[in-house]
Amino acid sequence: MMNKKLQKAFNDQINKELYSEYLYLAMKIYFQEQNLQGFANWFDVQVQEEHAHAMGMFDYMNERGGKLQLEAIEKPVVEGDTPLTIFEHVLRHEEFVTSRINALMDVAEDVRDRAALSFLDWYLKEQVEEEANVGRLLATLRLIGDDKKALFMLDKDLATRTFVAPIIG
Repeated sequence: MMNKKLQKAFNDQINKELYSEYLYLAMKIYFQEQNLQGFANWFDVQVQEEHAHAMGMFDYMNERGGKLQLEAIEKPVVEGDTPLTIFEHVLRHEEFVTSRINALMDVAEDVRDRAALSFLDWYLKEQVEEEANVGRLLATLRLIGDDKKALFMLDKDLATRTFVAPIIG
């Protein structure tokens, strides 16, 4: 049976992961409206990844006998009106998610749940990768500046991204 404090922290994080899915879906819609289908595809993959992250925690809690409690998902707000400013928002959001994973690990440490710490190690490594990927995209967008041809080329590159289901844990 899972510690109640840890259960609450996992339930809170599942909500944050589902919010991330919802936020990236809103960003996908923005890019579809801008006719930047490659960017929309990039966010579609993010939507699928965030869903997989939430379900990984969901399944883990279920496996451990934790009590799952779904709460309302906050309405997403897309900050920015250009690819650059939206990806700056994405980086801030990923940094927030990293801070929440760290806080969840703190709870697991406090209650001395080594199995949870081992499980959450994958999520921490995933966040390092997420922040790095967004950072590279931001660097490219800054380099592009107002060059529409370069933006078009980046959009074409982002259209090739595919979702690969993660093996969590």
